[in-house]
Amino acid sequence: MLTGLGICRRFYEDVVRHAINVPHGAAVLGRGSEVLGYDDAMSTDHNCEARVQLFVPDGVELQPDIPGEFEGRAAYVEMHTVGAYFQQQLGWDVEQEPTAGEWLTFPEQNLLMMTAGAVFHDDIGLQGVRDRLAYYPDDVWHYLMIAAWWRVHPEMNLVGRTGFVGDEVGSALIGAQLVQDLMRLCFLIERTYAPYSKWFGTAFGRLSCGPAIGPLLQAVLRSTTWQEREAALAGAYRAVGELHNQLGITAPVELGVERLWGRPFEVVWGDFPGVLAVGIEDPEVRRLAGRWPVGGIDQVRNVLHRTADRRHLLGLLESR
Repeated sequence: MLTGLGICRRFYEDVVRHAINVPHGAAVLGRGSEVLGYDDAMSTDHNCEARVQLFVPDGVELQPDIPGEFEGRAAYVEMHTVGAYFQQQLGWDVEQEPTAGEWLTFPEQNLLMMTAGAVFHDDIGLQGVRDRLAYYPDDVWHYLMIAAWWRVHPEMNLVGRTGFVGDEVGSALIGAQLVQDLMRLCFLIERTYAPYSKWFGTAFGRLSCGPAIGPLLQAVLRSTTWQEREAALAGAYRAVGELHNQLGITAPVELGVERLWGRPFEVVWGDFPGVLAVGIEDPEVRRLAGRWPVGGIDQVRNVLHRTADRRHLLGLLESR
């Protein structure tokens, strides 16, 4: 099957580039299954046009003569400047390096949309801007991993606590959330932006650790008792912890088993947040890590959804 990106590339090569006589960039970025490489036959039921985003220098106005159809599909060209496009998508000035606060308030899905897709032609520096967003700076990356580990550990004992009082539904819900949190840790460990829920599992399966970690997480989801769930989570936690140790970015973390307050619920724990915090050098990130590490904007993406809302989140991060 010819992919959506393949169709768009051919549209550019066969039609669009012949109508442009100025330095430009040409790409397909942003929303769409084809941008992430997940489009299939079902994807053709909507938004399956041949499209290209043209990036031109500031002050250049073009009205290229482009047909509205290509190989039986609707076809169109979007016109942008590089600066205006990234301002619109992320609320970020490409002339500046992103601050720690900006990195933490860029929605992860949006970062993925800006760095996935394809650039078909570039003589104005479009790819260079994308390269700057390729992944979080190390200190921000470490902070996000600290936050991700803290989302797992305090909840682990609740799988047993809810099951202990006969609430297997509640235990299963907590277990499923922990599965998602462990999957997010895997994306972080592999320095890969995670997509939104529609493609989250698909993308996880394509991580290098997916084939090994996936069955351990499935065992958690298939568990019918809290005891099975607790044991399966322990195995999954250990496996993800070993992935962290294999990175070699901190001293090796020893994994142990705790029983909080002496209760009969076994929780696997390693001090990943502690060793990650030691290596953070950026003063702003160190300040944020000294507070309860909540992570990035995605924790509140349904409350503050618009790009312009990012200024409110920056204010929260800057408060002491």
